[in-house]
Amino acid sequence: MEHDTHDEGGESAATGFLDYAREGGVLYGEFHWLIEVLEWIAAAIDILGVLILVLGGVRFVVGFVRAELSFGNSLKRVRGINTERVELGRYILAGLELLIVSDIIHTALSLAMADLVFLGLLVVIRSLVSFFLDRELAEVKAELREDVDR
Repeated sequence: MEHDTHDEGGESAATGFLDYAREGGVLYGEFHWLIEVLEWIAAAIDILGVLILVLGGVRFVVGFVRAELSFGNSLKRVRGINTERVELGRYILAGLELLIVSDIIHTALSLAMADLVFLGLLVVIRSLVSFFLDRELAEVKAELREDVDR
């Protein structure tokens, strides 16, 4: 069920159950320039988060290949791979945190209820991924400590 509302310029803005019209906020009137700046900042944070994920992926592949090609014993190889997994996990967690920050900024700038619901789902999913990844990293770190103690 959508309703059309008209702003002072005669343009219509669609509103419905899951969104609000953007025309009501002070930010969109007096401080429209601030919205643009914050959108650029959020986009830069998005790009930085993705770059961190890509960098972590590349470093993992290089380290994984290096560990696999090492001509030492299998314990050394497994230790090398586990070390690379821990490093990759750190990059993933850092990238996810930045992407969440960007999503929060985007949602704060939008007055749409659908964006808020979408943000909630993203935060839940990313938080679950972070939680389980952090748990797995703790297990791998414990294995690495056990290997060093041997």
